[in-house]
Amino acid sequence: MTVRRILTVDADLAVLKKVSAPVESVDDDLRRLMDDMLETMYDAPGIGLAAIQVGVAKRVIVMDLAKKDEPPAPRYFVNPEILWTSEETGPWEEGCLSVPDIYDDVERPIQVRLKYLNYQGEAIEEDADELYAVCIQHEMDHLNGVLFIDHLSRLKRERAVAKVKKAARADA
Repeated sequence: MTVRRILTVDADLAVLKKVSAPVESVDDDLRRLMDDMLETMYDAPGIGLAAIQVGVAKRVIVMDLAKKDEPPAPRYFVNPEILWTSEETGPWEEGCLSVPDIYDDVERPIQVRLKYLNYQGEAIEEDADELYAVCIQHEMDHLNGVLFIDHLSRLKRERAVAKVKKAARADA
């Protein structure tokens, strides 16, 4: 497994805004990508990562919502689709590996029903709520070229990008 570079809004916004293409089949090459993505996410550290965040415009997500004192519980989502969302919404503080050190509340449906292919290519349909629902919606936004800061006001979004750019210059 390889840790890949995570694209960020200061240098890679055009790539992050691309809409990802559906995956034809779950094969060994795609599983290698998912393994690399998981390793990259753990290294960051984060709880979710979309393939576009490592520069691959495919509809693939990895996620692990296990708490620090729990064993890892990796999940893989290929061609995920949201079939239903609850009318009830709620705010959740979100952050993003592509928008480092920026956190803000985003209003999202608190429950969703989704379908996807797993690591073995099996079709799965299930309900998600709380952190799982928020995380899958956040990562699926990435597949459609949407960042969590796009849900914020223009002023907050511009400040967030400016802060990331400033931090990147300081690190350089």
